Amino acid sequence: MSAKKSAAPKSTAKNLAATRPASPAGTQSLSQIVRCHWAANEFSIQYHDEEWGVPVHDDRTWFEFLTLEGAQAGLSWDTILRKRARYREVFDNFDPAKVARYDAKKKRALLADPGIIRNRLKIDSTITNAQLFLKIQNEFGSFDNYIWRFVDGKPRQNAWPAHKKLPATTRESEPLSKDLQNRGFRFVGSTICYALMQATGMVNDHNVTCFRHAELSKLK
Repeated sequence: MSAKKSAAPKSTAKNLAATRPASPAGTQSLSQIVRCHWAANEFSIQYHDEEWGVPVHDDRTWFEFLTLEGAQAGLSWDTILRKRARYREVFDNFDPAKVARYDAKKKRALLADPGIIRNRLKIDSTITNAQLFLKIQNEFGSFDNYIWRFVDGKPRQNAWPAHKKLPATTRESEPLSKDLQNRGFRFVGSTICYALMQATGMVNDHNVTCFRHAELSKLK
């Protein structure tokens, strides 16, 4: 979630189990729970409460976030959340090894599927990014090893008083974006990269008044 929107997807089951609130704020009703203001409907509330800002260490999940953040460019995050289940179906549950082998026939099928964003450049970039993702895995042992280096291996703990104070880019997202672009990745501008970092728990950007801020500040 950048200054203008949320970042996306699924954290590992272990992380979710460790951070999911059993009953947020105990006896409070759902309407009384204080959240970041963008969590406003059934899709974004669940995503906010269970996923956004939880540290990711699973490469399949990393590729899912990377793909969905790129797909979101120019669109609302709610649009992506509503299409997310279909993305998982048609992109082989975001297995980068499978996506990297997609051929022209598969691309035609994706472009004809109304359940995803039918943008040729975004679909092409997902396949290219999958191929480059595999190269990073070979070089660093995992994509997780590669990307956490940009925050020295641990989440940045911020303390924003209001969502409007959040930056769109940071001194960490700039070098990440540049490095990915130099490796050939597409749809990885600095704003997209910072949204990726927020979504995957590389930074804790929940507002200090949000019930998730304190919970995630304890994570490593």
